[in-house]
Amino acid sequence: MIYVVVEELIPESQIDKKTDVATFGAMIGFAVMMMLDVALG
Repeated sequence: MIYVVVEELIPESQIDKKTDVATFGAMIGFAVMMMLDVALG
C-alpha cells in the first residue's frame, strides 16, 4: 500500500530513471519512523 501511495502521490520521486530507489527509500524511512514511534512512544 505504501508503494502505491509513493508511486502515485509523490510526482517528484518519479522524474528520474531510478524510481524504485526513491520508492524503497520512502518505505524504509516510513518503517524506521514507525519503529522509533513504538520504541519511544
